[in-house]
Amino acid sequence: MKRKIACALLFAALFAAPAFALSDAYKGNVFNTGRLKPVDSVLKVKVGQAAPDFTLRAVSGKKVSLTDYRGKKNVVLSFVPAAWTPVCSDQWPGYNVVQELFEENDAVLLGISVDNIPTLHSWTSQMGQLWFDVLSDFWPHGAAASRYGILRSDGTAERAIIIIDRKGIIRYIDVHDINERPTLESIIGQLEKLRK
Repeated sequence: MKRKIACALLFAALFAAPAFALSDAYKGNVFNTGRLKPVDSVLKVKVGQAAPDFTLRAVSGKKVSLTDYRGKKNVVLSFVPAAWTPVCSDQWPGYNVVQELFEENDAVLLGISVDNIPTLHSWTSQMGQLWFDVLSDFWPHGAAASRYGILRSDGTAERAIIIIDRKGIIRYIDVHDINERPTLESIIGQLEKLRK
C-alpha cells in the first residue's frame, strides 16, 4: 500500500503540472494573477465540529449536498480561488492520478469554486476529464465558502482542503498559501488516519 501511494504521488509530482505546459491553447487561456496575499479571511469552523451543510450545482447539472454523503463516505472539500488561474489549473488535474487512493480510503472529492457554471464547464473541459464533481459556489456568491470562513474580501475563496468524516465531523483543515497547491501526501495521509 505504501509503495502504491509513493508511486502515485511521484507520478503526480512529475507529470501533473507539465501536462498543461504542453498545450499552448490552454496556457494562453490561463490568467496570471501574480503573487497573492496568502490569508484574507477568518476561519469559522474547527476540527471536531460538525461541517456546515451546503447544496451546490455541479458542472454536470446535478445538485450536490454535503449531507448526500453522510454515513456513506468521507468527504474532501477542495476550495480553489478562481478558474483559469495557474495554481488552480494545476491542482485539480493532479487528483486524477490518485483517484484510486481516494477510493481505497472510502472518500469522495468535491471541487468548489465561486465561479459560475459556464466558466467552470469551459475551464474543466480544457483540463480534461476530472473524476470528481466540480461545484459552483457562485450564487448566492460564495455562500458555502463564507459558512466555512474562507471567503476572501475580493470575493474569491481561499485555497483550502477540509476533510469531513462519514458522520459529518470535520477532521482536518488546511487553509493553504493561495500561491501553492496543497500536497497530495497530506491529503492521503489524513484519509488513511480516518480509515484506521
